Amino acid sequence: MRVPGRRKTAVTFLVLGICLVVLAVALNVGWILLNLRQVALMVFGIVFFAVIITGLVLNTTFLLREIRRNEQQDAFLSAVTHELKTPIASIKLYLETLKTREVAPEKRSEFYDTMLTDTNRLLTTVEQVLHAGSANDRKRLLNTSEIDIFKLVRECVAIIQTRYNLEENAIEFLRSEKNITVSGDWSELQAVFTNLLDNAVKYSDKGAKVFVEARGSDEKTFEIRIKDSGVGIAPNEAKRIFKRFYRIPNLSTQKAKGTGLGLYIVSSIVKKHRGKIRVESAGEGKGSTFIVKLPKTKNVKTEN
Repeated sequence: MRVPGRRKTAVTFLVLGICLVVLAVALNVGWILLNLRQVALMVFGIVFFAVIITGLVLNTTFLLREIRRNEQQDAFLSAVTHELKTPIASIKLYLETLKTREVAPEKRSEFYDTMLTDTNRLLTTVEQVLHAGSANDRKRLLNTSEIDIFKLVRECVAIIQTRYNLEENAIEFLRSEKNITVSGDWSELQAVFTNLLDNAVKYSDKGAKVFVEARGSDEKTFEIRIKDSGVGIAPNEAKRIFKRFYRIPNLSTQKAKGTGLGLYIVSSIVKKHRGKIRVESAGEGKGSTFIVKLPKTKNVKTEN
C-alpha cells in the first residue's frame, strides 16, 4: 500500500492550492488598486479572480477525493487478499496433513469441520464482491416473489448460528403476532440480514448477544431491528459506514477482518426494495442497533 505517499501528495496539493489562492488575491488586489479609474477592467478582474478561486477549490477538492478513494481501494484490495489467502492457506495445510500422515478419526473430523468453515468464509467473500458489483443496478431484482419476512430472518439467524457455532440463545428473535410479507428478491434480502447479523456477532467483544425484533412501523411499512452489545459506532461515523470500501478507523474494530463492502451492499439492496436503513448507537463501546424499514404487501395471521 502507498497510503503515506498519497498523504504527502495531498499535503503538497493543499499547500500549492493555498499559495495559488494567496498569489491570486495579491495580484488581483494590486491590479485593482493600480487601475481604479478603469471600471470595466476592474469588473473583469473580479470575475477573473472568482473563476481562478473556483477552479482552484474544485481542483483541490477533486484531487483529495481521488486520493481518499484510492486509499480506500488499496485497503479493500488488501482486505480481500487477506480474506481469500488466509482460508486457502488453511485448507491447503489441512489437506497436505491428511495426505502425508495418518490422522485419528476424531482429528480428521475436526480438520473437515475447519475446512468447511474456511470454505464458507471464501464463499462469503466472493458473494460480497459479486453483490457489490451489481448493488447499484436498481433494476436488477431477479426472482421477485412474495416473501414471508419472518421465515427469511429465521433462516438468516440459523445461518449465522451455524457459521459461528453459537448457542441457541445467542441470537434472540422477537416478532409480532402477524406474519408480514414483502415483494422482493429472497437471495438479496437474505444477504441484507445475513450481513447485519454477521456484523453484530463479529464486532461483539465477548460472548455475542444479539436481539432481532420485527414489528410493524405503520400500516404500510415494518421494521427489523438488529441490536448488539458490541464495539458501537461514533455519531460522526453513522452515515459513512454505508459507503463502499469504508471501514471505521478504530483499532477496536480492526480486530475483525472484512472487505468494507457489507454495509454498502446492505444499503444498496434495501434501497432497491424501496426501503430505508439507519443505525443508532450511543457511541463507541455501547453497542449498535441497525434498523431496516421495508414496505409490506399484506398481513396474514400466524398459523399455530
